[in-house]
Amino acid sequence: MAAGANVHDAGDATFEREAIERSKTVPVVVDLWAPWCAPCRSLGPILERLAEEHGGAFELVKVNVDESPATARALAVRSIPTVIALRDGRVVSQFEGALPEASVRRFLEAVLPTRADGLVAEGRRFADAGHLDTAESRYREALTLDARHPGALLALAALMGDREDTAPALELLERIGPGLPESEAADRLAAALRTRGAAAGFDEAGLRARLAACDGDLDARVDLGLGLAAAGRHEEALETLLDALRRDPKHRDEAARRAMIDLFALLGADHPLTQRYRSALARALFR
Repeated sequence: MAAGANVHDAGDATFEREAIERSKTVPVVVDLWAPWCAPCRSLGPILERLAEEHGGAFELVKVNVDESPATARALAVRSIPTVIALRDGRVVSQFEGALPEASVRRFLEAVLPTRADGLVAEGRRFADAGHLDTAESRYREALTLDARHPGALLALAALMGDREDTAPALELLERIGPGLPESEAADRLAAALRTRGAAAGFDEAGLRARLAACDGDLDARVDLGLGLAAAGRHEEALETLLDALRRDPKHRDEAARRAMIDLFALLGADHPLTQRYRSALARALFR
């Protein structure tokens, strides 16, 4: 049985809450064990001691696989002990077998929050309280420690975007690589910033007059689509941009295609407009 403020038991009915959801707040280390397993009896006390030693920097969740077969299957446990580290609801590291304490400590070093993580967390608390200058200083300090820290890059870019420092915000977002928990939010924020930029000086009546005078004015058609997107008129924007793309996909460095992709990111992959116009875009490009 688990003991201590930072050590908990979980089973099939509670694993989602005690481990997956909890890991969105604090790192969780899951110890999958069984009472008959001698290596488990060796490793378990090490993990429990380190959990208490770290004083809440992570929580240890112990799962008896004999009593929780569904959890063991879901985690694809092949042998025990198996130790799995969770952060933000995702598996970030794991090992099998009874490691010596020194090896377990090295495993934890790669799992526990860094000083940069802590600064970002502080920054978010200051931002939530409205202390934006202090929040920004925390994010920038985090980036001096880890220049590619995705949480710091995203949070700082959001602050800069809110005050319309669009170009430097986009430069920060470009440093967030794919496949990270922050990647989707970074793509959406970048799309929103680029789309919003077209709002300045949007003259819908003037652009429509230009198109009435010359239906082939692609600059006017693209600018109309961009302005409609910035105004939140997404379906009109996508239809206008698709029309421009069909006439000349390469016009203005593929501006229509890039603007449509930004709108897809902004709306989300499951939005009906994204699904309809993504297919239309593919047909137009590969006809």
